[in-house]
Amino acid sequence: MKFQPLYLKKGEERRLRAGHLWIFSNEVDIRRSPLTEFEAGAPVAITASNDKVLGTGYVNPHSLICGRLVSRDPNYPFGPSLLIHRLKVALSLRDRLFADPYYRLVFGESDGLPGLVVDRYDNILVVQITTAGMEQVKEAIIAALNKTIPGQAIILRNDTPIRLLEGLQSYLEIVQGEVPEAAPLHENGGHFKVPLMGGQKTGWFFDHRLNRARMQHYVKGKRVLDAFSYLGAWGIQALVAGAHQVLCVESSETAVNFIHHNAKLNPRASAVTALHGEAFSLLNALQADKERFDAVILDPPALIKRKKDLKQGLTAYRRLNELATRLLTRDGILISSSCSSHLQGGVFRDILRRTGRHLDRTIQILEQGHQGPDHPIHPAIPETEYLKTLLCRVLYRA
Repeated sequence: MKFQPLYLKKGEERRLRAGHLWIFSNEVDIRRSPLTEFEAGAPVAITASNDKVLGTGYVNPHSLICGRLVSRDPNYPFGPSLLIHRLKVALSLRDRLFADPYYRLVFGESDGLPGLVVDRYDNILVVQITTAGMEQVKEAIIAALNKTIPGQAIILRNDTPIRLLEGLQSYLEIVQGEVPEAAPLHENGGHFKVPLMGGQKTGWFFDHRLNRARMQHYVKGKRVLDAFSYLGAWGIQALVAGAHQVLCVESSETAVNFIHHNAKLNPRASAVTALHGEAFSLLNALQADKERFDAVILDPPALIKRKKDLKQGLTAYRRLNELATRLLTRDGILISSSCSSHLQGGVFRDILRRTGRHLDRTIQILEQGHQGPDHPIHPAIPETEYLKTLLCRVLYRA
């Protein structure tokens, strides 16, 4: 693999030296290395203004993040050998953490493979490539996966909208092996079937595994509302933990059908019901009907996708948590999550504080949850720390 030099302006290497992996287009010395001369995804040697090579990676002249550093080690340049090495390192962590082979195997930058996500469902790997540089080495990625975990079926779920920012086409492909309509999965004592070809993103949200495990300590004998339920991960695991009754709310009719099917894979399936519809509207309707729950779980999609959405997103989070709090019985449990990386933890906690004051409730934060260890955080890249979960007790003021 030939690495063309990608020269940085003077002083622009400081962030990379501090551990970051991204290069923005305004940091490139376009006099020495014109971006227009690079093919999207081309391998590059990232070079400081004093001609010192900082490492190897790839470039995309059409993206704001125009370069990504993959390796700082001259003995392991970006290429097939490095892919195998990084996959083995990632696998060794997951083997240490999880008894069963259901987890996120690769989490992009945090596992040293920017632009690559891999989820494992026993003998099926779901691969998502989000950058032109990784798309260029797609065949090498598949070969490295076969070398690291032989005998797997492999799906390319390259249908995420983020690929458009890289100038990449959207597609879905079974690369090898046979893939069932829905793959079995076990988590925190619950049994599920997951649609890998037509489900959200890569099929399942492994990042909440530990948060769902903590939830199970609070729901025995309780009536539980699981909003934004998707496949019923929270609600059905509440059922497994001894919840008296579970109501799931989900906007996708297909997902609602999976909730019913997944409930039947577990004891006491009749204790689970599901409502099809938009969560905000249904929560309002439940309030109008004077329904009350001992525990309410909120796990919405990212309500702040971009920085410019911050004001509107904060309003949505405040409204959502207020609706949920109104539905709680006295001394109820509110489990509220945000996967918006643009929402800081302190701001999220303040939303709960404001909710309590507005509704004349006392809110105690009992636990704070984060993404699981198969979604490790890169300490130099704040964007890799995105998931926040607050497990709260809500008291009526005396």
